[in-house]
Amino acid sequence: MLLDMSDTLRSDARECGRANGKERMARPRYQDGSLFIRGKRVKVWVARWREDVIREDGTLHRTQPTVVLGALSELSRREARSLLQKRVSEINQGRHRVRPLMTLEKFSSDHWEAGALLALKPSSSRIYKFNLDKYIIPALGSHRLCDVNRAAIQQLLLSMRGKGYSASTLHSIRVTVAKVLQTAVENGYLERNPAHGIKIGERESKKQHTFLEPSQVQHLLPELPEPCRIIVVTAVLTGMRIGEILALRWNRLDFLRGTIEVTETYSDGQFGTPKTRSSRRVIPMSAALSEALKIHRASCTGSTPQDLVFRTTKGTPLSPKNLYNRALAPTCDKLGLPRVSWHSFRHGNATILGEVGESIKTAQTILGHSDIETTLNIYMHAIPDSQRRAVERVAGVLFPDVPKLAVDEQTPNKLN
Repeated sequence: MLLDMSDTLRSDARECGRANGKERMARPRYQDGSLFIRGKRVKVWVARWREDVIREDGTLHRTQPTVVLGALSELSRREARSLLQKRVSEINQGRHRVRPLMTLEKFSSDHWEAGALLALKPSSSRIYKFNLDKYIIPALGSHRLCDVNRAAIQQLLLSMRGKGYSASTLHSIRVTVAKVLQTAVENGYLERNPAHGIKIGERESKKQHTFLEPSQVQHLLPELPEPCRIIVVTAVLTGMRIGEILALRWNRLDFLRGTIEVTETYSDGQFGTPKTRSSRRVIPMSAALSEALKIHRASCTGSTPQDLVFRTTKGTPLSPKNLYNRALAPTCDKLGLPRVSWHSFRHGNATILGEVGESIKTAQTILGHSDIETTLNIYMHAIPDSQRRAVERVAGVLFPDVPKLAVDEQTPNKLN
């Protein structure tokens, strides 16, 4: 009988969390915390309570944070106790979010880079990694994840603005911080993303976009060596990005329907998908471009549907940097034209689309922009001759007799 009772007690002990028959009661979930006075010259109220934290290895650990609530001369015991109760109420109600002790730098290297960068395009990965290494980690890397709050992020951006960094750079840094912290939210380390909602202001590029006018393009093309010439022809007639052009394969060109299907891009030595969902598109191919590409195909040996339209003699992709440095830039210099980037032909195409009266929506679809504001405010420019024709048309409507009056003013007044 005594033996049976002993076995029963041991069984009950195991179910209640006791080990080896010794009673170790679990800590109660509810707590009041403790309040005490500290200091010699200036006495202050100090609060202490229990809460769980996440160690850097991901395990839970119970700590006792100690916080100074204020001076005795400013707070009564009742007020200090009320502040303490506010601190522990979320813990008692089960609403407390466990704080991570892991630093931003360690989370970024151990958790974010290993996962998120695999899903990003090479160009985006390079930008995010650069922002982290150069700006974010030196300023916030030693902060615990729970301490990277809105104020800390704003202070970083404010200090950079004071050093003269552009709004575009500040926006890029804010996006990078937001990407990293969003991963922390998704993994359960943070409850909300403090980088969301931070306003930077208008992003105005300090660099003036330079593009060639139609007459300059016509002057440039005959002087360019192949295959740079046909690549520039494709760029100015389609507005495609250079990476999209260099990734074109013959099976993506439909000469019967007169279309080009954009499904691939080439950047930093790697093939990938287009920049955005809107960048996956089908572009109408003009008769002029169709003829130019047919002539180019006839000059290529052994072209198969999977072969690149523009390739080296070994069948590998062409380098946009080599094409620019060895062909495009030297030819511009020889003709006295401004040096333009590959992207400038995209701006030129958008501008001409506007000049010939095409709608902004049509231009947006051809260029593959996700936002119509990008097409209108960044890519469409005014050609000087078109501006002059425009103001003359307005003047002709409002003051049709101005030219005649101007001639009369040059004639001596017969009354004098």
